Amino acid sequence: MLSRVLTVLAVLLATFIYRSGRLVKHGIFTLPALPSSYYANGDVHTHCTILQEPAHTLDYCEDMTFWDHLDAGGTVTARFVIAGCDPNRKAWNTVMGPLRNPDPRAYLWLVDTVDDSIQRIELDGYPEEHNFHPLGMEVTPSQDGAPSVLYVVNHAREETTIEHFTISPDTPTQALWKRTLSSPWFVSPNALALTSEMSFYVSNDHLMTRRLPFPLAPALPLVESIAGLPLGWLAHVTVNPDGTITHEIAALGVAFANGVAISPDGTTLALSSTSLGQVHFYDRNMTTNALKYKETVSLPFFSDNIMFDDKGALIVTGHPHFPSLIAVAANKTDARAPSWAVSLTPLSNKTHFAKSAHAADRKYDLRAPLSVSEVVPASEEWEVETLFQSDGSVFGTSCTTLRDSRTGSLYMVGLYEEGLMVCRP
Repeated sequence: MLSRVLTVLAVLLATFIYRSGRLVKHGIFTLPALPSSYYANGDVHTHCTILQEPAHTLDYCEDMTFWDHLDAGGTVTARFVIAGCDPNRKAWNTVMGPLRNPDPRAYLWLVDTVDDSIQRIELDGYPEEHNFHPLGMEVTPSQDGAPSVLYVVNHAREETTIEHFTISPDTPTQALWKRTLSSPWFVSPNALALTSEMSFYVSNDHLMTRRLPFPLAPALPLVESIAGLPLGWLAHVTVNPDGTITHEIAALGVAFANGVAISPDGTTLALSSTSLGQVHFYDRNMTTNALKYKETVSLPFFSDNIMFDDKGALIVTGHPHFPSLIAVAANKTDARAPSWAVSLTPLSNKTHFAKSAHAADRKYDLRAPLSVSEVVPASEEWEVETLFQSDGSVFGTSCTTLRDSRTGSLYMVGLYEEGLMVCRP
């Protein structure tokens, strides 16, 4: 029996190496030669600040999103960051494990992008018996002072749900709880991209989760991740007036479907595949929300969360060395895990290559201490540039980066890092 299991595991591992040989070499078997820190727009020690909170509740943040305040004409008058932080992540993580103790609750934080002041967002009306462990989140802009709608993926004790809140510029530190969305379709919700106040895309990272009974878990979810099995998916969800949902599959067959983002013009959707270190792009029908696969771009790390900035560049953040991330999560002595964030900017229509091989052989991202081109070949459609790198000594376990196109400011959080880093040109 053991020999059969080992044979199956060997076949799965060989399949994964065949599909992602470069990523396996650089992200598992080799510790990347990353610098202590690199910021594309200046020296980290003079251009970057790590925001922290004395009680250490602004730690271990997984996702964050911009909350824009618009005037009556639709112009941004103020921009804030909302971040979900879980200092208890090493005791309760339904994606990587363990599932020891879901108490206490995690936190939402509000960051002012003007003066970097931070304030905790209270969950007004949230049921006392409910756990709260935020993962993906997104909020609608506030138009002329009107309340915004905030959705947060919640990895609670019994199941993963999506929490529905409203938040108003008048009381920005209070999120008013409206309802908990629960469905058998929510197998492993991870990230969100809103299509209206009452609808959104949601990624499901695994079919086989750590909530399965032992010994199915943690074995099966680990196999699904390591082998890069294409069992994740993206769905589009509509919240009906009575609180029920309409669920539609938008994209199937994605290995570890993670971050999801919609371009500013609404016509393109990007979806991160963590196990394969890739981002898939889809053409989006803005009327029906149907998707049509377009292309895939490979990254030099295990891609996590993604976001489009105001100018249409995709910001991708990930984990350059997965064993180091596992060591940090397991509280190994002196463990640290590196960080890497890049931008993907569409190449000009005037850029043409005689052959695809010419594009793949092109050297790029040459300012970075470790160039992306040393790990993966160039894309024919996207220019990839490093925004931030660290071996983990300055800022580690990067999972989400936001870029404010108005100011050039960069905001980064790490899955097991203390604080929120802000870098300004």
